[in-house]
Amino acid sequence: MAVLKFTLRPDIDINRAGVGIQDLFCLFRTDVLYGHVDHYKMIAMRTRTTPSELKLSLAPQGRFEAIDVTERIAETSDLLDRHGRTLFCSHHTTAGYLDRSLTLRMNNSYDLLSQFFHAFRALFPEGAEYRHDQVDLRTELSDEQKIVEPRNGDSHLTFIGAGMKNCVTHRNETHAPVYFIDLDGTTEAYRRERKTTIVGFDRERQVAEMCVNIPVSRHPIDSINLADPRLGLLQSVEERLRELGVKYARVDLMMHSAERNAGLTVNEYETLLVKHDLVEVLQNPLRFARIKGRHMIEDPLSIPAKTVSYAQYDAVRILNSLMEALRIDQSSFERLIAKLLSLPARCFFRSRRVSFLASCDGGSVAHIVRGTYQSPILVQWQSAERQTRHIDISIVELT
Repeated sequence: MAVLKFTLRPDIDINRAGVGIQDLFCLFRTDVLYGHVDHYKMIAMRTRTTPSELKLSLAPQGRFEAIDVTERIAETSDLLDRHGRTLFCSHHTTAGYLDRSLTLRMNNSYDLLSQFFHAFRALFPEGAEYRHDQVDLRTELSDEQKIVEPRNGDSHLTFIGAGMKNCVTHRNETHAPVYFIDLDGTTEAYRRERKTTIVGFDRERQVAEMCVNIPVSRHPIDSINLADPRLGLLQSVEERLRELGVKYARVDLMMHSAERNAGLTVNEYETLLVKHDLVEVLQNPLRFARIKGRHMIEDPLSIPAKTVSYAQYDAVRILNSLMEALRIDQSSFERLIAKLLSLPARCFFRSRRVSFLASCDGGSVAHIVRGTYQSPILVQWQSAERQTRHIDISIVELT
């Protein structure tokens, strides 16, 4: 059970931006700044209103598509004009948003955005032998579900590797586009309908803070499903939301400032995808490069990028299980694997914060908005002291 400590804080306005991938193979111009002066000027005074909520259904026309959500909002609502800030929330694990710092670095350019994801499509090619896509092995799926289950292992890896977010906040004083990025939209086999919730608001203030201790294994490489009911983490947040009585809030989960070699992501907590790849690597280190595509041999930089998927997903559990079965505790082999994984993980897995919208959704009390398969996941690539990781949770009221 996670140990929780609740502390009420004064009325503090915060706007902490998560850190996304800053550079990927020198794709971006070095003269593009993270922000511009205009982004930080005080906006003109607006009439203070209660938050406005809008739910959109999006129908992507291709497998990869970046949809400017601000255009869709303007077609049906004046939400962007009435409020100073907007929170965008995706309900999916293969479609979402990029952190604002990264979109600013790309100057909100659709072309640079496409170039960015083109690189990841090369790293995680569609149709590779992902175990996640071998639905006959997916015991959690019914026979009917196996028929329609998409083969989208590459999209899950791209979502995590690219640092995509399920929840981002933007200021409305600029008219820059905000792209909903779909990595697994319409194909010949299926057509998606995507859901995104938008909340316009003017002010935010931190109303509560939680300090959470998360038990982790002794293994250097590990990942923890923070939505696991046995931890009680999300249940405790829901209870705190009820006590506070807020109607709209953002729930921020952040690695404690003292934590190192660990990060957070939001995705489907499913292990088959990289468990299969890891087995291949353990059996024959060269088999991975041969099977997964010649572009990995031609472009050696893609190999360490692929390796980070081991750390970001729960694939290394098979290594942990193997060591335990052989009664080899902290063997030199396991430490070597952890050492090899630590460098690419630090370079590519920089997300130390994830957020969720909490909305009243027509009721009287806010609750966490979470898609069917969305789980916050803690990932570590080196052992934690005392087998514990510390996470700070902040509840920020939106008004």
